[in-house]
Amino acid sequence: MTAQEFRRIALSFPGAAEASHMGHPDFRVTGQIFATLGYPRPGWGMVKLTPEQQQWLVRTQPGSFTPVKGAWGRAGNTSVRLQKAPKGAVREALMLAWRNRAPKRLAAQVPLE
Repeated sequence: MTAQEFRRIALSFPGAAEASHMGHPDFRVTGQIFATLGYPRPGWGMVKLTPEQQQWLVRTQPGSFTPVKGAWGRAGNTSVRLQKAPKGAVREALMLAWRNRAPKRLAAQVPLE
């Protein structure tokens, strides 16, 4: 998984747009951030998951996903080690993060896989 692939997948969801937050590219739906690139450093991404979604991904893909440090991580924010992460797992994580932030009517356009 590369940063460009992460970006392409994030922008493939309805209403997704790229912006910037604290010097990092981020991805938003209706103004709400659902993912970022380059955090905590180049080669990493971050997805905003629920704590339950985070636990599942960390358990099933421990080399690819890890909780963000501190309260942000306890809230479900999850770091993605791009080089080690399988594309399918990253796509699923991005889809979950997007659905968590998208309005229900928009989220219904992308069924759970």
